[in-house]
Amino acid sequence: MVTTAAHEALSRPRPADAASLAAWIIAAQVVDPEIPVLTIEDLGVLRSVRVTSDAVAVTLTPTYSGCPAMDAMRDDVLAVLANAGYENVSVRLVLSPAWTTDWMSEIGKAKLREYGIAAPTGHATVRSSGPAGPIRLKMAVKCPRCSSLNTRELAHFGSTSCKSLYECRDCLEPFDYFKVL
Repeated sequence: MVTTAAHEALSRPRPADAASLAAWIIAAQVVDPEIPVLTIEDLGVLRSVRVTSDAVAVTLTPTYSGCPAMDAMRDDVLAVLANAGYENVSVRLVLSPAWTTDWMSEIGKAKLREYGIAAPTGHATVRSSGPAGPIRLKMAVKCPRCSSLNTRELAHFGSTSCKSLYECRDCLEPFDYFKVL
């Protein structure tokens, strides 16, 4: 079983060497094309950057395997690194370990709320195999505009598959909720 501490360690890999860290900082500036207030680092999809003497290898993990934004993110990473003078850049999409909202930064979650999207609450269920584990309970989702818990889900899928559409019963505003995955 993967522990919460081990799972968190997976969420924030940082390059150990200065050259890779410099390229990471540049790649980390790429924004999510679906939620332009988040960078790929905020979202946790930027997994690794490795600079060698003749190449730069970047690894991204999509929020889900069919995420349509990944092509744009890959192209943007290639462009930003090329514009910074890096040559022979490759971007690899990796599905394992699967992305989880636990990988989102606290800054990213705050940016979501400021943008009007309810940030994910709680932690994803982490287990290595088998049906044993925590049982998810549906909890109230706080309105990002007025902070009311008097909300209801209108549609399980919102503007993207990783979000649900909610309505606040107090301020009557609709809003997206970034699901815990």
